[in-house]
Amino acid sequence: MSMKVHFYAAETKQAQAARAELAGKYGDTPLDRADVVVALGGDGSMLRALHDSIAHGRPVFGMNRGSVGFLLNSYAADGLDERLAAAQTVTLNPLRMRVRTVSGGEEDALAVNEVSLLRETRQAAKIGITIDGVTRLEELICDGVIVATPAGSTAYNLSAHGPIIPLSAALLALTPISAFRPRRWRGALLPQSSRLTLAVREADNRPVSAVADFTEIRDVETVEVWRDDQIGIRLLFDPHMHLDERILKEQFMP
Repeated sequence: MSMKVHFYAAETKQAQAARAELAGKYGDTPLDRADVVVALGGDGSMLRALHDSIAHGRPVFGMNRGSVGFLLNSYAADGLDERLAAAQTVTLNPLRMRVRTVSGGEEDALAVNEVSLLRETRQAAKIGITIDGVTRLEELICDGVIVATPAGSTAYNLSAHGPIIPLSAALLALTPISAFRPRRWRGALLPQSSRLTLAVREADNRPVSAVADFTEIRDVETVEVWRDDQIGIRLLFDPHMHLDERILKEQFMP
């Protein structure tokens, strides 16, 4: 029996053309009656589809109609029923970011890839880092800092020279962006159960924004970050495209 599929596509011509082609072959079931979501686009569109899946609870099978497509499978119009039936599931727990702003507001957001703190002006940020109630760095002077999941370790974290983390490692990456002091600090690997508090020093004069994947909150004062084990996001992969293998292979790329 075929799965009922709902197609989610980026606004690009390539993704929209793929949606039209696939909907013509397999039908396009309304989300509330679908068994699975097939996302068409690049990694950005896939991230949005994964965030949406938190509310509707459907697994997401991505097909690349963008550029890099690290979280997606290859595109093919034929054989979708068979691919979905054979797909392997990866369950991800997102990071939860809880922010208090300089004005006293509080906001929450979720991140599949990473939480990033970024300076807003030409002045370097000053950030204190506390982990599980213990202050580890009283003041990091930097352009910013990243807390990355294993799934997100090959994204922004890697471009900032952070480590690639296998999914089974049960770790988070804490990676500075252009650290000035301590100059030789290159970051840390933390147990995935860690709870981080990132406190912005001189927040009025050195404003900092916090970004959970694509959700930005500006002028933050403190940011708490932890893995939310109550939320499970299901990704579907072709057996030969499994995320574990792709992360492992990324460590040997030239």
